[in-house]
Amino acid sequence: MSDTPRLLVDLVIERFQNRCEYCGLSQEGQEATFHVDHVIPRAADGPTTEGNLALACVSCSLRKGVRMTGIDEETGTIAKLFNPRTMLWTEHFRWNGVRVVPLTPVGRTSALVLSLNRPVILSIRREEVERGRHPLG
Repeated sequence: MSDTPRLLVDLVIERFQNRCEYCGLSQEGQEATFHVDHVIPRAADGPTTEGNLALACVSCSLRKGVRMTGIDEETGTIAKLFNPRTMLWTEHFRWNGVRVVPLTPVGRTSALVLSLNRPVILSIRREEVERGRHPLG
């Protein structure tokens, strides 16, 4: 993020209301500052432009890393990871309480790679619901 212009960082933060664009976690109340993620990584020549940047919590950002694909365990085929710039979250996921339910190969692969239902994030989401900061709240 250090080489990303401040105005661009602010736009990315505002665009998704200061939430992780992968898991929906609010940055409010989190100790770690969220990352401005290159959806198409710089290592794959992804540009530092509004159309290629997403706000990501530290966990989603680090788990995604430079990946753009993964294996869909249901079909055993390669699937793209969720791209918040070109895909709608609700087409690939839905909420069941605080759990993310994947609906498509993209959703299943992303949920696995990003570990969207690990025990710690489920606990955080429960607390976020109580505080009115989670999309369910």
